[in-house]
Amino acid sequence: MTLNEQLAELKAQNVAKHPKKIINLQLEDMKKMKESGIVDNAPKTGEKMKDFTLSGPLGIPRSLAELRKKGPVVVTFYRGGWCPYCSLELRAYQAILKDIKDAGATLVAITPELPDASLSTTEKNELEFEVLTDVNSEYAREIGLVFTLSERLRPVYADFGIEIEKHNGTGQFDLPLAGTFVVDTDGTIACAGVDADYTKRTEPSEVVAVINSLKTKKERT
Repeated sequence: MTLNEQLAELKAQNVAKHPKKIINLQLEDMKKMKESGIVDNAPKTGEKMKDFTLSGPLGIPRSLAELRKKGPVVVTFYRGGWCPYCSLELRAYQAILKDIKDAGATLVAITPELPDASLSTTEKNELEFEVLTDVNSEYAREIGLVFTLSERLRPVYADFGIEIEKHNGTGQFDLPLAGTFVVDTDGTIACAGVDADYTKRTEPSEVVAVINSLKTKKERT
């Protein structure tokens, strides 16, 4: 089963168990986000990916510029470990981590979750790749990936037991769009997958295919 098939199955389960009023609120907000044109402002294939320097739970800074020296870099943004769709995606990338490494690439995930929360996400999902904290979603905002969770959805999330501020910091309701990028060694984006619908993600197999294509091109030159 592909990642998006798993995500669709999860979505169907959630639609079935939650009140229609809540589902409609989520769909309305998602529609507004799509109509806002936010995806159009996100980084695109062929453009240069803006550099970042972010740290993980251990406080060790990682920069995109340094990571690129080793080979292509897969950068995937996730909303938080509280999001079951994000957790599915993270586990899907963990499942193909060896393929990514074998192709000479590095995988990092970026989240607005504070270090303690991101460490919990890493341990819960048994992730062996680095998860970096984007405090206040500053980097995601710089590259046009940020949206603010609407005030009317905040109590809904709270009723679900999702404490956004506990994960991201007091007063922080900014979240990144679901986005995955393959960045080549020169900083060029070889593949960009961004969606305003958080129940849809870039297939990990597509990411591996792009990385292998980059590897093949370099071997021929």
